[in-house]
Amino acid sequence: MKKILALVLASALIIPFATETFAANPDNIPEYKSKFRDATGPEVDGLAIDYVSYSPADDGAPKPLVIYTHGMGQGKAPRAQIEENNISLWASDELQARFTNGGAYILVPRSQENHNEFWSNKYIKSLKAAIDDFIAQNRSGIDVTRIYIGGFSMGGKMAFKMITSYPDFFAAAFPMCPAYLPSDEQIDAIKNMPIWMLTSKYDILAGYHVSGEKIWKKLCERSAVAADCRLSLFGKVCYPDGKKCPSNHFVWFAASNDMFTYDEKDYPNMVTTDGLGNTVTLTSPDGLISWLCKYTSNYNGQTENYTGLAEVGGENELNFVATVLRAIFPMISDTVKSLFAR
Repeated sequence: MKKILALVLASALIIPFATETFAANPDNIPEYKSKFRDATGPEVDGLAIDYVSYSPADDGAPKPLVIYTHGMGQGKAPRAQIEENNISLWASDELQARFTNGGAYILVPRSQENHNEFWSNKYIKSLKAAIDDFIAQNRSGIDVTRIYIGGFSMGGKMAFKMITSYPDFFAAAFPMCPAYLPSDEQIDAIKNMPIWMLTSKYDILAGYHVSGEKIWKKLCERSAVAADCRLSLFGKVCYPDGKKCPSNHFVWFAASNDMFTYDEKDYPNMVTTDGLGNTVTLTSPDGLISWLCKYTSNYNGQTENYTGLAEVGGENELNFVATVLRAIFPMISDTVKSLFAR
């Protein structure tokens, strides 16, 4: 009887902790956001980009730098780019510990939507100048061979513009439902760069059937590191607690939570494959962050190669109406298949 009672008491103590295990506690998001500091980069061609940044303790061990470019509607005012999404979770102790040398710098720039700017081409050099200036301010703490960039929707477009404009500068990238169709020349410029793309089959704004499928096929065909590339393909998109999101466009929830739910189980309705078509099993805590940290560039802090590829032939943006119409029928087909699969 005493043994049974002991087991019951032990279970009572263990179970609450097991069910309350968070990759990064969402209740602490206001605290994480408060760790980001405001700044403005140098002016280039009349444009200076404002940004917020997080800096880990400088303990003498060089750490990666992650740049995150926000989606449309998240750049209406300074700090909106951190207030309206959860990338601040990457400033939590839990997720910082997953980076190389136990931390990472995070820089979140803003496209000035209050001036009707939505990551246009003129932001490319201004953003690069802001990044360079931030690195110069933290040169002893940043590992310049581990500079990563990711972005959501319109920010996914900007992530592609940046990596194809400066392919020697970034070590890896994670564009999410990018509202963009890179050219063959742009894909060739990043053929040696690992890319992890997130997108949903049911996203009518910039989902898999809208732009993601074409981008992914190009990457798989032309990449020299296809085995290192990743595609996380979602059905309906959920919050980390399993509840359905208002939009299947919100795949950024998975990235901001390092690809796991709050209890660190797999994200629902998501399958990850590599560029060779193999299924990739994600095992907590090894998610997006640990994948990024596997890769380095040859950037030495001095040399760089500006290609200008994003500026050739205009914006290369999606023709939204035509693209959505082409995507509707595959979306309907996927929906019907999912109903019969239940």
